[in-house]
Amino acid sequence: MSKLHLVLVEPRIPQNTGSIARTCAVTGAVLHLVHPLGFSIDDAKLRRAGLDYWDKLEIHHHGDLEAFFAEYPQAQGSPDPFFYFTAKTGTLYTEVQYPDECFLLFGREDLGLDDAILAAHPERCVRIPMRETLRCLNLSNSVAVAAYEVLRQHDFAGLTRDGRYAKAGWEPAEPRAFDISQT
Repeated sequence: MSKLHLVLVEPRIPQNTGSIARTCAVTGAVLHLVHPLGFSIDDAKLRRAGLDYWDKLEIHHHGDLEAFFAEYPQAQGSPDPFFYFTAKTGTLYTEVQYPDECFLLFGREDLGLDDAILAAHPERCVRIPMRETLRCLNLSNSVAVAAYEVLRQHDFAGLTRDGRYAKAGWEPAEPRAFDISQT
């Protein structure tokens, strides 16, 4: 996989953004923050949620959504690499094939993505299924779910699979297939 871009449009909650930054660091995804933000970038809650991963992160700031799209005009060709996560569609995030380089856009925690952008790209809108009676999944959880689906489709390229736990010197057994018929 060449690049996974996680795009937060006007995030409001620093802890969510910090957790998403950590997800980006451990997966190699690029984090894009589209301003205005609902917090200061030096907010202690933001830093604490990302812990010590900030120096392992590629992060880009954009003045607004128009500036973000202007910075990536080559990405607006075919196939379109932009996917808009919303509860306002019937297409599940697992029903699409993500290209080698893709941009997953997520809106504000309180409003989601603007209806105008969703209406302009209905074929690129995807949702994470959830119970009908509840509003939405937490933003940082949604981003992690979506990011790992893209990574799964690309066989977790660039990510380790060895399961070593360095601090304890623990070595796992050889990987094995689980037989769930025995449970």
